[in-house]
Amino acid sequence: MTMVLAWMLAGAVAGPAATDDAAEAGTAIRAMLAAVPNTRFGLVVTDAAGVERIAIAPDDRFVPASNTKILTTAAAYATLPMTDHDRAATGIRIEGRNVVLHGAGDARLSGARDCVVDCLATLADAVARRTRVVADVIGDDSLFPDQRWSPGMGWNNIPTRSGTGVSALTVDDNELVLTVSRAPGGGVRVDGPDYYRIDNRIDNRIASGSRTAIAYDRMPGSDRLRLWGSIGPAPEQIRVGIDDPAHFAAWTLARLLRERGVRVTGTVGTRHRPYRSTDDGAVVARPSAPPMLATTQPAPLSDDVAITNKRSQNLHAELLLRRAGAVAGTGSIADGVRQVATMMAAAGVPRTAWDVSDGSGMSTYNRITPRAMVRLLQWIDRQPWGTAWHATLPVAGVDGTLARRFRGTALAGKLSAKTGSLSGTSALAGTMRAASGQVLTFAFYANDIPEGVSATPAMDAALLAVAARF
Repeated sequence: MTMVLAWMLAGAVAGPAATDDAAEAGTAIRAMLAAVPNTRFGLVVTDAAGVERIAIAPDDRFVPASNTKILTTAAAYATLPMTDHDRAATGIRIEGRNVVLHGAGDARLSGARDCVVDCLATLADAVARRTRVVADVIGDDSLFPDQRWSPGMGWNNIPTRSGTGVSALTVDDNELVLTVSRAPGGGVRVDGPDYYRIDNRIDNRIASGSRTAIAYDRMPGSDRLRLWGSIGPAPEQIRVGIDDPAHFAAWTLARLLRERGVRVTGTVGTRHRPYRSTDDGAVVARPSAPPMLATTQPAPLSDDVAITNKRSQNLHAELLLRRAGAVAGTGSIADGVRQVATMMAAAGVPRTAWDVSDGSGMSTYNRITPRAMVRLLQWIDRQPWGTAWHATLPVAGVDGTLARRFRGTALAGKLSAKTGSLSGTSALAGTMRAASGQVLTFAFYANDIPEGVSATPAMDAALLAVAARF
């Protein structure tokens, strides 16, 4: 055990409220966490009465990774209406001979051919019924400032689905889906939309027992996607991030129009609203929205919160933050953070106990203490919407990002929590039903995890030990 880890674990058990069970649990946790080298841990567990039973580095600040989504989705519940239908309906109108697609912050608009709900095809049908010839097809995402990536996000994530661009106009999660497979007669084929220029450098030689292992890269702002690696007998699907979602949405709409016999004589364009720091915190008087030829009807926003938390969907979280920020501001990242700050203050969390720079947790600038997260979770539990929000969390051994964790253990089906992972970071925060039947609230963080080391087994074992003793 390193000196730093020993110092942190020395105060593992909380003060006067600690019992013999808490002391024994603390001893077990020390042993489990000591097996993970050079890693900084923080853990707070409170019982059903709100009494703190376990506290490891409770006021140290940790990178929370996707635990940040707890703040974002709770702020969405506290700020945005959870009605039968999401009010962020995407609209389309004809402006002269041009077609303009207006984004309203909906994260679930789909251009898929098998789309049933919230479909871009609905808008394409409306245009096709009105005219057979259009000039330009324009994607308008000016509802929010043009802040496609948050401060502190690694630029190397931009080509991936985890770091795709954020925009008020979003289609198909702003991901380009491609299927790589062996072509008949040799070679490698790449099937999917031709939005990017494909530089195919995949090795088509197949060895006995080999598996498909495809890698890809793209420079930010470039339309050249380079693929390399090797192809085995099984096809592989890859999902690539989009730099300009409004352009991708307009491009997709133009394709749908052509499929309906509408001639597009112009180009695919965009309308962005440049970000200005002076807009942060400003109260804006928005002009009345122009009349739309047609709009979509998204499912309830609460369904999207479930997608965000269950799947840890980064884009959806970022849009929730901006939508919360648009309630009393311009919809900038900073405006969304202000809504989070209002919520944290209401929860009684000290301002020094947290910092966030995004809605998803991809930013390495984010920080929170275990005690602050537990306090927030306790506050959420007291809100009228607390039960509904809690139902959006992954359930151990059942669904979401916890579907494979805690299977076959005493916590399967009894732990609901948000996961989090970045390079060197692992997080888990939520509630669990202990052996006594009482519900424990916890926040658990591991930071500075060495390359090639996993803290997850030790963290899971620690939570199982706590649940068994309380």
